[in-house]
Amino acid sequence: MAVVVQNILRLLVLILFQGLILNSIGLWNGQVQPMLYVLGILMLPIEAPVWVVLIACFFTGASVDLFLDTLGMHTSACLVLGILRARILALFAPRDGYEIGIRPRIDALGLQWFVSYAGILILVHHLWLFFLEVFRFSSFFHTFARAFGSAIFTLMLCVLVQYLFFFKRRL
Repeated sequence: MAVVVQNILRLLVLILFQGLILNSIGLWNGQVQPMLYVLGILMLPIEAPVWVVLIACFFTGASVDLFLDTLGMHTSACLVLGILRARILALFAPRDGYEIGIRPRIDALGLQWFVSYAGILILVHHLWLFFLEVFRFSSFFHTFARAFGSAIFTLMLCVLVQYLFFFKRRL
């Protein structure tokens, strides 16, 4: 039960941080937008059933949509992320499978694993979101550049948060 409460609190904190602080940050004239709230979905337990992940994705995306008044765009992108998450976890699984109770974090599985896992999912999330936002392919390269830049910045923030909050400090 503690794991459930911990994940719900993490999602709530990330949603509030996104809605109150990060939504007002736009680098390079708003072309790069950090979306740290996806970290809450990425850090859900590996053994979580897909339906639980999809419910968490729905409520996370809907909450961000309420903050931004974006009519379901973030909900849609989060659901795509939730659907692909299980497949990406299976793709990057160790030969013997994941240990029971292991978390998809840098301290548990390593930086290279996390960057590969999170990088793919964040890029897909951002591509889906940005192309849904413009809803046309006439400005394909501009939209792709915005999504790619935002995904790189979001991935860097995710790694930074992992190092700041999830590593035990050594004295």
